[in-house]
Amino acid sequence: MKIMNKSIWMAVVLALGGCASAPDTKFEASNEAKDIAQKYILVDGHIDVPYRLQDKWVDVTKATSDGDFDYPRAKAGGLNAPFMSIYIPASLDDSPQSTALAHKLIDYVEAIVGRAPDKFAIAKSPADVEAQFAQGLISLPMGMENGSPLQGSMDNLKLFYERGIRYITLAHSLANHISDSSYDIRRKWKGLSPFGKDLVVEMNNLGIMIDISHVSDDAFYQVIELSKAPVIASHSSLRRFTPGFERNMDDDMLKALANNGGVVMINFGSTFVDQVSRGWRITMGEKRKAIEAEFGADSPELENFEEEYKKNNPFPYANVDTVVEHVDHVVKLVGIEHVGIGSDYDGVGDSLPIGLKDVSTYPNLVQGLLDKGYSEEDIAKILGKNLLRVWSEVEEYASKH
Repeated sequence: MKIMNKSIWMAVVLALGGCASAPDTKFEASNEAKDIAQKYILVDGHIDVPYRLQDKWVDVTKATSDGDFDYPRAKAGGLNAPFMSIYIPASLDDSPQSTALAHKLIDYVEAIVGRAPDKFAIAKSPADVEAQFAQGLISLPMGMENGSPLQGSMDNLKLFYERGIRYITLAHSLANHISDSSYDIRRKWKGLSPFGKDLVVEMNNLGIMIDISHVSDDAFYQVIELSKAPVIASHSSLRRFTPGFERNMDDDMLKALANNGGVVMINFGSTFVDQVSRGWRITMGEKRKAIEAEFGADSPELENFEEEYKKNNPFPYANVDTVVEHVDHVVKLVGIEHVGIGSDYDGVGDSLPIGLKDVSTYPNLVQGLLDKGYSEEDIAKILGKNLLRVWSEVEEYASKH
């Protein structure tokens, strides 16, 4: 999309039903915002560091020249408990390679701690997070993105629990042996598979949070009906701002999640939070498909397609305020107890909003909440207390079963 004047830009925004991606404005957090980010436990529900290291190993215990996460930036942003995503591509579904990769990525998280035990620690419970926060350590709890590595085995579930997995995103971009995916037009199970329904019960009993990010709407409602403990959306945003995007949650789903006691953790990616950004991505994909159809997938026209497209049609980034609007909508609809942060850092590429480009920038989000009139107490809930409350309730249910 070419740069437009403001009036035309707003017309496009209104037509799309979204909120405008602001121009490249400098966001600067106040000392108050920075102090709040440092004062309270800050939990991020989803950061893709392990898979980033799978692509190219870098030592994130020190400053790195790329990516969205490393120790110095995490400390600067006040990040205390980033859930390390054990991400398994859907291309490995129904294969032993998915299980092997999951163990390998857990090894990477353990290697980070092994390199710098004075900076990081594995966290397997809210009590671990709180104790490590008191010691000045960054906790590294783990969540599995895509339940494919379970391979239909409750023994595998227990093994991954022992290794530290504390939530499982049931599916990713394709239907797997557990659940249908919001991204997959095939609705193999019309929600959850028979194993998936049994898995919800066993995850409750074991004390693993159920993550409904990525699953189909039918699967979501089946999880809500079956789960006796609160569930999470570890890195999802709101369909209110991205009409038609099933990967995000609509208002009825938010109400059901709140009735369950759960929490939605807002994804920062521009295409998750802003309809204009999402429309840009869709248009680029359509143009690429058209070229493939006319000239073939290996055609020279596609060699530098994305780079050239971005040069001629600059990506319309969202910004901090856009993300704050998602948080604010949840609060107004279902209450302050049901929203948190699930940035998807190191997982959404070059689509992060202006003002939230890496883990050093959480104070900018805090500033946005302060500007909206949020109290320090409420901001502390959004930053981490809500997720820690859910995790504790999941543990409590498991202790009785």
